[in-house]
Amino acid sequence: MRIGLDLGGTKIEVAVLTETGEFWYRHRIATPQGDYKKTLAAVVALIHQAIEKIKNEQPDATDPGSISVGIGLPGAISHRTGRVKNANSTCLIGEDLQGDLETMLGFPILLANDADCFTLSEAVDGAAQGGYVVMGVILGTGVGGGIAVGGKLLCGPNRITGEWGHNPLPWPLDGERPGPPCYCGRQGCIETFLSGPGLEKDYLRVSGLTADARTIVQRALEGNSSAVHVLEAYEDRLARGLAGVINILDPDIIVLGGGLSNVARLYINVPRLLPRYVFTDHVETTVVQARHGDSSGVRGAAWLN
Repeated sequence: MRIGLDLGGTKIEVAVLTETGEFWYRHRIATPQGDYKKTLAAVVALIHQAIEKIKNEQPDATDPGSISVGIGLPGAISHRTGRVKNANSTCLIGEDLQGDLETMLGFPILLANDADCFTLSEAVDGAAQGGYVVMGVILGTGVGGGIAVGGKLLCGPNRITGEWGHNPLPWPLDGERPGPPCYCGRQGCIETFLSGPGLEKDYLRVSGLTADARTIVQRALEGNSSAVHVLEAYEDRLARGLAGVINILDPDIIVLGGGLSNVARLYINVPRLLPRYVFTDHVETTVVQARHGDSSGVRGAAWLN
């Protein structure tokens, strides 16, 4: 039995997968905001619940070595320090997440970036199945990414493979410079424009009104001019950002996940915009929505072993 846990900015989900990749058990809770110790306690409690569920209903599956635990986190583990870096859940930064969890749980675990877990899930048996070079893109609380080649994750020495969200927005317009401040300490990162909070801030700037991303999309469907304007700008920025990826990586498939990946118009408008920016006569790369939705992260975490 494989246990996967997706530690997100707004939710934590645990799941148990069968050998064939089917969900046997899953449960999710809200992520404690800004509190590392409470986050640790929540993760440990969810894993214990999953193990108890297995023990009660599948006792033969609890033999030593028969259960593996993988965790996807919104950041990476530094190769040099072993501590969390580059996390948009900033309470994790600088913490020995793996060491603390293994101490509390009493057994080893595997950790990977949540976007890498998402990419692995979709490349193996999701919307990008069959693509040799796959770029997974998360459009949610943050903007992450991962790369799979031949169904295997790429992982470089800096542990930042696929982190397109912390490059500057390509071909910025006058009103986009120098760009919003980013938690990484720079300005104008792709993440500040294409994350859910980035969309919401842009709508506030244009309309003077506060609304969450889902409401903005709904208002655009209803013809609200401010919402339409903001979504059109978002689509053009997404096309520019993905064009930068295509010009370097030239992937077969780009698969979108995260809350904003549910916006249906992205899959019509962004491919139409890509030829403006990609250095080719015809863009062959396809942009698709994740097959497993917001469960891809937890599925990929379970497949880490």
